[in-house]
Amino acid sequence: MNYIQVENASISYGEKVLFRDVDLLVNKGDRIAMVAKNGSGKSTFMKMINGDLVPEGENAKVSIRKDLNIAYLRQEPDFRPEMSVLDTIMDSDIAEIQAVKEYEIAVSKNDADAINECVSKIEDLKAWDIEAKVKEVLFRLKIENLNQAIGELSGGQRRRVALAQILIQNPDVLILDEPTNHLDIEMIEWLEEYLNSPSLTLFMVTHDRYFLERVCNVIVELDEGNFYHVRGSYSDYLEKRADRKANESVRNDKLNKLFKKELDWVRRQPKARGTKAKSRVEQFEKLKEEKNSFKYESIMKFHIVPERMGSKIAEFHNVSKSFGDKNLIKNFSYKFKKNERVGIAGVNGSGKSTFINMLTGELEPDQGKLIIGETVKFGYYNQEGLDVSQDKRVIDVVRDIAEYIPLEKGMKMSAETLLERFLFPRPQQQVYISQLSGGEKRRLYLLTILITNPNFLILDEPTNDLDIMTLNILEDYLMEFPGVLVIITHDRYFMDKLTDHIFILEGEGKVKDFNGSYSEWKTRQAIALEESRNAPEPASTKSVDKSKKAPEQIIKNNVKRIEKKLADKEKEKAKLSKELNDNLENMDKLNELSVKIGAIVKEIEALEAEWEEWVEQL
Repeated sequence: MNYIQVENASISYGEKVLFRDVDLLVNKGDRIAMVAKNGSGKSTFMKMINGDLVPEGENAKVSIRKDLNIAYLRQEPDFRPEMSVLDTIMDSDIAEIQAVKEYEIAVSKNDADAINECVSKIEDLKAWDIEAKVKEVLFRLKIENLNQAIGELSGGQRRRVALAQILIQNPDVLILDEPTNHLDIEMIEWLEEYLNSPSLTLFMVTHDRYFLERVCNVIVELDEGNFYHVRGSYSDYLEKRADRKANESVRNDKLNKLFKKELDWVRRQPKARGTKAKSRVEQFEKLKEEKNSFKYESIMKFHIVPERMGSKIAEFHNVSKSFGDKNLIKNFSYKFKKNERVGIAGVNGSGKSTFINMLTGELEPDQGKLIIGETVKFGYYNQEGLDVSQDKRVIDVVRDIAEYIPLEKGMKMSAETLLERFLFPRPQQQVYISQLSGGEKRRLYLLTILITNPNFLILDEPTNDLDIMTLNILEDYLMEFPGVLVIITHDRYFMDKLTDHIFILEGEGKVKDFNGSYSEWKTRQAIALEESRNAPEPASTKSVDKSKKAPEQIIKNNVKRIEKKLADKEKEKAKLSKELNDNLENMDKLNELSVKIGAIVKEIEALEAEWEEWVEQL
């Protein structure tokens, strides 16, 4: 089923063309991701298909199926600061969501009459499953204080509220602009599973390559104003893109040979030319224009010479740190070694930033001792971002720090060349900071850290707002970095590629040193969890293998078994509903019962689905 169709769409700002005459078809069940450089027009395209922008061109058109419910996660959510978290999340015209919202408000006010009325409304609308979904989304995204004003939240918290809001609305199409930003790894892994539902239709921009691989089935690359579509996973896209770039390279070689041949001919001609000669000159000019417009990706390899590092680097001796009753680090000891690459993983609030702040000297430990070697030169990229005057030019920001960076064999790399290496061409180096996109500012901030030539590099969430092309360049750079590297990131691909081992902050002050990648640690966890499950999987949770039809008597027995279970579950649900009505003044009991009812509704749905599968075999 066709949901959204874009035809001959173009958008430009002055002389800069973001995209021209592009087409896109979004069908029901498509999970489309757009990849492109920062500033190429990804967010602009998303606004266009959401109806916020009108495409240019006489034949340009964006057709959206009638009555289609679209939810859009923007990078900067537009919320009223005085509204509560609950009011914001439940800001919807859907009757079931409004009923759940009224119920939550009644519970928070301890209004028994209102609670009784809300329970009846939820029962009539059969909205307990919505209520359970709301609680699951809030729990998974760690949204706890529902009465807090939006204006009191951090940027990351507002993003999680915005994500919860659109997931709860259960729209036909989700438009997601960097949905993994400000989520910890556990949240991202849950979101992956949630978005893998075949009933969902997605159009999104994300730099998370594991997320792309596991969620998306269509990749659209926006490159130099043109679209390139690949139906398949992210790895399928990479394979097709490599083939395309190879073909372009062959074509460019042919253009160069033809260009040299024509250039030689033009130079040998006298100034007075006949008609045929003029025609060939015109063809030469077209060839020259085509050659100059050809874009190819150069890979620059260079080896940095950092500040000399002595034998003593950084040492933790029985270090402990807590805030109030919360232990973040307890009796931690470790000695960093030369050229070490370590990742730091843990849920939000587990103490990752606290660990880094103690390492850099911004925080003192409560107990123990931390020793930093005299030759250590930290380069610390934090989440606060670039703090420079907005009326400065890009090149001046870098030159104020250093004119060049030293390379091997006494060579140097200038500020201009380093900027080019990180996708700031010479003309853009003259642009003011105020004119840069969010991703471009983050990229420039990285440069201001790297050009100081540190020998101990700390990156706290470096991948936020960076496009995949920039991440590939940054990874190439860091693979060659000859100093100590410490990374905090929710980007599992980035961490797997660059780290040798991981400090896992497990809570209650425990820090586990795992010798391997994050993915290997998750695999070990999954194996351990599987081995701990001694009980066999209940028959009711197993899906029926339709390819092997069971004997008729077994089918009938299974149908009867499930029907009995369904009857028992319906009785249990009715009993809990009655118990809920009898405990209207007990807030804790009410919350407990509503969660149980939601869980039973899900069990009933699963049993009904299994019953249908067995009945089909009859």
